[in-house]
Amino acid sequence: MKDIIEWLNDSSYIPPLPPACEMCARGSKLVVLITGLCPANCFYCPLSFKKGGKDVIYADEWKLDDENDTAKLIQEAEYIEAEGAGITGGDPLIVWRRVKRYIHVLKDEYGSSFHIHLYTSALKNWEYIPEIVSAGLDEIRFHPEPIYWKNMDESPIRKAIELALENPVDAAIEIPVIPGVREDIISIIEWADRIGIKWVNLNELEFSERNADNFIRRGFDVKDDTSAAVKGSEETAKEILKGIEEKQLDIGVHYCSSSFKDGIQLRNRIMRRAKNIVKPHEVITEDGTLLFGIIQPSNEMNLENLESLLKNKYGINEFHINSMKNRVETSIPIIRKLACRVRGEDIKCFIIEEYPTADRLEVERIPLP
Repeated sequence: MKDIIEWLNDSSYIPPLPPACEMCARGSKLVVLITGLCPANCFYCPLSFKKGGKDVIYADEWKLDDENDTAKLIQEAEYIEAEGAGITGGDPLIVWRRVKRYIHVLKDEYGSSFHIHLYTSALKNWEYIPEIVSAGLDEIRFHPEPIYWKNMDESPIRKAIELALENPVDAAIEIPVIPGVREDIISIIEWADRIGIKWVNLNELEFSERNADNFIRRGFDVKDDTSAAVKGSEETAKEILKGIEEKQLDIGVHYCSSSFKDGIQLRNRIMRRAKNIVKPHEVITEDGTLLFGIIQPSNEMNLENLESLLKNKYGINEFHINSMKNRVETSIPIIRKLACRVRGEDIKCFIIEEYPTADRLEVERIPLP
């Protein structure tokens, strides 16, 4: 008897659970956006404008200079203590030679147990799947267009899926849960079970800057004020899981909630990174963000003069110069004491919270009097 298992942050599944999903839950999957190019035109594509339709490469939030910049790829894997990688896009098969090379780079560095999965719409270059598998790919997740979910035998990517099933790689299907298409999604799960696919992953549908207009035109709304998830997506997913539970199929089905991605996957990944990149003046919060103080000079004062002012006038030597952001960084106790002493100086003091990611996304800054 295979029952629905309630998992983390509203995520649930009917076993077996993909190993890649378990790694995501630990925050140990390196996300490699290997290109933003894609032959599909999905109305719900969540990719940002700076990535979608552009041949760019990111290791998590770290933009690589070009496809030869594998040093950053390995460094990011080290920072999060990665156990595996998910290669995504766009569609990675558009740059299948790059995919093959990156798999070799990661497997050579971390060994055959380093789990690598790949997402694809498989509309182009799917005939190279055997070559990518031979490089060490462990799992391939297909993304068929919604129009074919009810009858996958007519899908243009059916042959690509059959080719994957002939090779030593785990084959899966991953699709978003669109409200109102419950029966179509049950149909694709039953089809996948019949042909021997191991897993179907169902993602809660989410608003993004790129798909928002399409969603609004279709009458979608957010489910609450604190979420980007689409109203009705989660309810549809739960109904699908109940329907599949009754059928007792061999296939594993995992529903991945929006809160799982943000509250578990992302949080655990940035926590792993924070522990490896934290500086002496920074404090790691419960959410994995970094807290510290900054001293911002005015337009008339450069960093060299600010450094001299801090050392010679205020006797402060424990700080870090961040020339990229034109500021001095220090600990919270020091910035609190300094803020009381520098009134009248041509500088500003803040307590700042940032993600420990490569882009150092700012969460909040609090001005000190």
